[in-house]
Amino acid sequence: MTMMTLRAGRIAGLVAMMLAVSGGVKAQLPTTLRFGSEVPPEVDLVYERGLAWLASKQSSNGSWEDGNSGSGLNGICLMAFLASGEDPNFGRYANTVRAAIRSIILGQDAATGYFPNSMYHHGFAMLALSEAYGTVDESLLWGGDGEDKGHRSIAEALDLAIRCSATSAKKNRFGAWRYSPDATDADTSVCAAMLMGLLAARNAGLSVPDETVDNAVEYLRRSTGRNGAVAYAGGFGGGESMNRSAFATLVYAVSRHKDWKEYNATLTYIKGNLEHKESGHPHYFLYYMAQALFQGDYESWQKWNASVVRQLKETQNPDGSFQGGSYATGMSLLGLALNYRFLPIYER
Repeated sequence: MTMMTLRAGRIAGLVAMMLAVSGGVKAQLPTTLRFGSEVPPEVDLVYERGLAWLASKQSSNGSWEDGNSGSGLNGICLMAFLASGEDPNFGRYANTVRAAIRSIILGQDAATGYFPNSMYHHGFAMLALSEAYGTVDESLLWGGDGEDKGHRSIAEALDLAIRCSATSAKKNRFGAWRYSPDATDADTSVCAAMLMGLLAARNAGLSVPDETVDNAVEYLRRSTGRNGAVAYAGGFGGGESMNRSAFATLVYAVSRHKDWKEYNATLTYIKGNLEHKESGHPHYFLYYMAQALFQGDYESWQKWNASVVRQLKETQNPDGSFQGGSYATGMSLLGLALNYRFLPIYER
């Protein structure tokens, strides 16, 4: 059965699951279930080969471990499966999805809510669980008997993670985050990853403190220069980086600040550099640039997406992976995932 067929058949399962969400907090139902129209066949081909490789590399405990191990990597790979259109409960990769979720929840510090191995990982783990919440049947998650057997639900894990995030931000003099939950300094890259996790949790219906989000977005705002360049650290604008301008654009859009001059500056900056080739963190760049352009300027995204599809088709290894292992493969697939538009965080 092709991914296209599975994608068309998933709607009934999604609706059913969203009407039967378990846990202490009800997931937010989307007003529509959007499907990518006219998905290029080469996107399906690249994506299917990439998912098959990721599935083959998942450890027996549900994690991916090839140099960048941690809850965030597991979250990135999990999102690649969730974004594809495969039925997460009964599709080809249902066991892969459930194992990944279990691994993320079991890896969480039950006392603090922290997802190791850094606040980068914490942010991506929150994002992934938020996207899984409401689409994954939790009665099947821990054994299929309808009982949680003492394990935390997705909502409970997210609630703990949100509290950890808020506590960490309060300790930080910038109201943001760096690598450790106890760090007193901050950088915009970690801040963006954390904000996307928190904003996704909020969109899913979880309670997220406004103060935590507002202070961190303000830190990102102070770090944005008039020309759309975003500083790495220090809280003052400057230092050109397409990666940073892309994730700032995305955060401003999703946090509903498209009226800010900083948003217009970062969007203008990335739209003017569609031919940019990132050498330092190319997979990270594909991930954020795709979402930023899609949120900010659909025509620019279409042009950029066509180029990325060609690029990834040419650079994908024969076994379906991308140079850099599970992290690179997961991020590359997510750079294409807007062609499907399943995950709520990808809605415009």
